[in-house]
Amino acid sequence: MNSAKFTEKKYLIVFSFVISLFFFWAIALTMGDVLNKHFQNVLSISKSKSGLVQLSIFGAYALMGVPAGIFMKKFGYKLGVILGLVLFAGGCFLFIPAADQQSFNFFRIALFILAMGMATLETVAHPFVAALGDERTSDQRVNFAQSFNGLGAIIGPLLGGFFIFGSRGQDDHSLDSVKSLYAWIGTVILVITVIFFFIKVPHLKDPHAEELELLDHATGEDYHDSNPNAPLWKQRHFIFAVIAQFFNIAAQGGTWAFFINYGVEKMHLQETQASYYFSLSMAMMMIGRFIGTFLMKYIAPNKLLAIFTMCNIVLCIIVSQSFGWVSFISLIMLNLFLSIMYPTIFSLGLKRLGNKVQQASSFLVMAMFGGAVFPPIMGKIAETDVAHAYLLPIICYAVIILFALKFYKPKTLK
Repeated sequence: MNSAKFTEKKYLIVFSFVISLFFFWAIALTMGDVLNKHFQNVLSISKSKSGLVQLSIFGAYALMGVPAGIFMKKFGYKLGVILGLVLFAGGCFLFIPAADQQSFNFFRIALFILAMGMATLETVAHPFVAALGDERTSDQRVNFAQSFNGLGAIIGPLLGGFFIFGSRGQDDHSLDSVKSLYAWIGTVILVITVIFFFIKVPHLKDPHAEELELLDHATGEDYHDSNPNAPLWKQRHFIFAVIAQFFNIAAQGGTWAFFINYGVEKMHLQETQASYYFSLSMAMMMIGRFIGTFLMKYIAPNKLLAIFTMCNIVLCIIVSQSFGWVSFISLIMLNLFLSIMYPTIFSLGLKRLGNKVQQASSFLVMAMFGGAVFPPIMGKIAETDVAHAYLLPIICYAVIILFALKFYKPKTLK
C-alpha cells in the first residue's frame, strides 16, 4: 500500500501557484474558440479564415515547445514559469491595440504571443508538479493539477459567452468587450507573475528521469526491446506518440473551433446559448478524465485509448448526419472520450526514456501544432455544411487507434 505523502508541507505554496497555471491556460485556450465565432460576426471573415485563430494558437506551441524545454533545463522551473507568464500577459495586453485597430491579423499576433506563454507553461508545469514531492505520488499530483485544467476549460466558454456575446445573448458587433476581458486577464496574470517571483523554489529534480523499469508491473509487458540510452529518434514508441499527439490535437482543435457554429446553424441557438453548451462539453471532458482514471485500474491504458477513440469515430458519424438533438448531444459527448487522449498518449510516449523525459516532453507539447492544421481545413468544409466538417477528425482517430494498438509499446529501432 502506498504510504507516500501527496506532497510535502514545504511545497504547498509553490504547488498551489503551479496548479493555478493549469486553470488559467485552459481558460485562455477555450476562449479562443469563442473568439472564432465573434470574429466571424464583427470582422466579417469566413469560417476558413476564422480557423486561423487556431493556427495562431497552436502554431505557437510548435515554435515554443522545444525552446521552452531548453530554457527550463538551463534556468530551472521557476524562471520557466515566469517566462511563460510574461508572454501570457503580454499577449493579453496586445488585445487592446488590436481591438482599437479592428485588425484580425493584429489579433492573431496577440494570440500567438499569448499562446507562446501557454506553451511555455505547459512544457514546464507538468514536470514541475511531478517534482514537488515523492516520486510515488507524482502521477497523483499531475492528475490533480489536470483537474484544474478541466475546470478552466469549463469556465473559459462561460466567460467568453457572457462577456463577449453579452449577457442578453446578443452579439453587439463590437470589440470593446474582448478588449476589456483580456485586459483584466492580463492584469491578473501579471500580478501572479510578480508574486511568484518572490516565492522561493527549492532545487528540484524530475522524479521520472531515473525511472528505468525493465518490467511494467501494471501490464506485465517485457521491455527488453527498449534501450533508454538510445537517442529519441530511435525510440519508436516516442516517435509514434508525437504523431498520435499531432492528430489528437488536430481532432480536438477542429471539434472545438466550430462547436458554436454548429449550435447556431444546426440547432438555431443564440451565440451565448451555444457557448454555454460548449462549456457543458468541457465538463464532459473533466468527467471523462475521472472515468478514465478509474477504468485504467482494470483496462490497460492503450486499450482504453483505443476504445475511447472508436467511440468518437461513431459520434463523429452521428454529428455529421444532422440528426437534430441526437447529433448535437453526440457533439457534446465527443469531449468525454477526448478526455484521456492527451495525457494517455503523453504518458505512453515517455515510457523508458530515462533522462530524456524533459526533452521528449518538449516535442510532445510541440506536437500540439496539429491543432493549427485542421481548423482551417474543417472551416472550408463548414462553409458548405458545418456538420460534414466533423467527418474529417475520423482520419485523426484512425491514426490514434494505430498507435494505441500497435506502436505504443517501447521499442528501440536498430
